[in-house]
Amino acid sequence: MIAAVMAACGESAEPTPPPVPPTYHRDIAPLVQEKCGGCHIEGGIAPQPLQTYDQVFMMRKAIQAAVKQRIMPPWMPAQNCSEYDHDRSLSDEQIKLISDWTDQGGTEGNPADAAAVKPPTAQGLPRVDLELAMPTEYSPDQSPDDYRCFLLDWPETEMSFVTGFHGNPGRPSLVHHIIAFLISPEEAAAYEALDATDPKPGYPCFGGPGGGRQSQAGWLGVSGPGSMPTVLPQGTGIPVRPGSKIALQIHYSLSSAVAVPDRTSISLTLERSVQKIAIMQPWLNPAWLNDGGMLIPAGQKNVRHAFSFDVVPVLSQWTYGAFRDNMPVTLYSSGLHMHTRGTSAKLQIERQTGATECMLNIPRWDFHWQSIYNLAEPKVVKPGDRISLECTFDNSEPNAKDLGWGEGTNDEMCFGTFLMTQ
Repeated sequence: MIAAVMAACGESAEPTPPPVPPTYHRDIAPLVQEKCGGCHIEGGIAPQPLQTYDQVFMMRKAIQAAVKQRIMPPWMPAQNCSEYDHDRSLSDEQIKLISDWTDQGGTEGNPADAAAVKPPTAQGLPRVDLELAMPTEYSPDQSPDDYRCFLLDWPETEMSFVTGFHGNPGRPSLVHHIIAFLISPEEAAAYEALDATDPKPGYPCFGGPGGGRQSQAGWLGVSGPGSMPTVLPQGTGIPVRPGSKIALQIHYSLSSAVAVPDRTSISLTLERSVQKIAIMQPWLNPAWLNDGGMLIPAGQKNVRHAFSFDVVPVLSQWTYGAFRDNMPVTLYSSGLHMHTRGTSAKLQIERQTGATECMLNIPRWDFHWQSIYNLAEPKVVKPGDRISLECTFDNSEPNAKDLGWGEGTNDEMCFGTFLMTQ
């Protein structure tokens, strides 16, 4: 009797259905649109669009290799450091999904299965109060990369606070990234003189806006392919005084595009007053600015420079009087900057308790993919906490020369930057 019942149960048990193979329209298209759609569009900075099944299918093997090596999408922060807004990286599960789809033949599937995907946001500021454009068009003439700065007049006659920033590439196929540097009224004449030395529109700039080692120019905003507009935390803003200038650094990439005239602009949201002043604070060892202060010897493959300091007791000095000493500060975003010999960089908070909190870790540095990363959860730095910075360099190429701090192509830098309030 028992045997008969067991046999009957065995006969009625249904086999586990095989897994449903992934298809382009149901599984792959939403991922490609979300993670790659900002660059891989018609006329975009990427060399080929990835907007249709045929386009993705043709490139499926290259896509598979790029995502498995985490080369694409270009998300540079290490996964085990911190969490950021608008994370473009792929999870292990998403990488496996793309790889499985490729290995199983790249099935198109039913277009009716396609999920609704929000297209990439081209403009998302709460409002645009000011738009500043390059004074005139410029056709890049340095291949494959042309770094050029354009000096923009600040038209406001009263103190203003920038609360939102977005870059508007005139030619998306050429403009790789935009960095807006804020030039104080005291330094404006020096930058005007620099601009006047070049008969072409703007002037060449590589590591920074070109003001030299002692320049106080700070970052106002950064924009790259597919990046979202920057909206500062509620009630905060970056102060801009009348008489200031903006040095707009544009990286033109001619690796997969033909040079044509460009006139890029930036859009800004402004307020006349804010509850808290925000500063985009650079972070570096001041001694590195001295001759020989950050030596990277020729022939050395793994040169490390590091700096750690408790800045809270001397905040008024570091922020030129904007913040008070011995009062905590809140950090909302972080970035890192080196040149082409950099290999890795890290920005951390060393707590007074002995604990360490990672703000940003770039284990595979790529000069062409630098950015500012908004922390999902702001971090508070208190008296006794130290902010540490570490950069490594490879200067072992044939015929290498000793390197030091500087803005040129054959110089190097190592600094962090973070948006902070008090």
